[in-house]
Amino acid sequence: MQDDSTSPLAEDVPADVAGDAPRATRKRPKPGERRVQILQALAEMLQQPGAERITTAALAARLSVSEAALYRHFASKAQMFEGLIEFIEQTVFSLVNQISDREQSVPDAASGSRHAARVVAMVLQFAEKNPGMTRVMVGDALVFENERLQQRMNQFFDKIEATLRQGLRGSAEASGSATPTVDTQVLASALTAFVVGRLHRFARSGFKRAPTEHLDASLALML
Repeated sequence: MQDDSTSPLAEDVPADVAGDAPRATRKRPKPGERRVQILQALAEMLQQPGAERITTAALAARLSVSEAALYRHFASKAQMFEGLIEFIEQTVFSLVNQISDREQSVPDAASGSRHAARVVAMVLQFAEKNPGMTRVMVGDALVFENERLQQRMNQFFDKIEATLRQGLRGSAEASGSATPTVDTQVLASALTAFVVGRLHRFARSGFKRAPTEHLDASLALML
């Protein structure tokens, strides 16, 4: 979620009027724009290393609006986090579908491994570019929030693992494995654990240890 510095973030910004100069007109946010601004601000606050639990008061102060203004767009802070999770899901799985379509267009014995490597790399690259989202993905930002949020992120990684398993099965069968189902389950599980571990290390290091560090070499060992 890129910051748009030109977007009007303050709800009431008084204009200084000198003499008889015409009063500056306040720009009203377009429909949905304020929601995006709130989610952008929340993501930016989450990417501050060592950030504590974010309160709606702190979020409102960052946007120079009242807490009541936040609740006109989100019924609760949990809904704000759900908005971030929806962004993560939509972005990542849209890219997963693109990768799957590309590999299915030229299937061969190595297509499953290529598919898995690209999915893993994409998720880690997404996290690296969106540190605040990483704290949501690993659950750090959700510790004091509604339990359903963590459950939703757990389901996100379950879907990633299922995607890897589906892609890898073809390669296991093509390689002549006697137990392709078991092999793909084990490898997909290991790759998913690798992704989660890299994300945790990225968050725990204050975003200093890049999740894509030595990625090609790591994937070569596993695939």
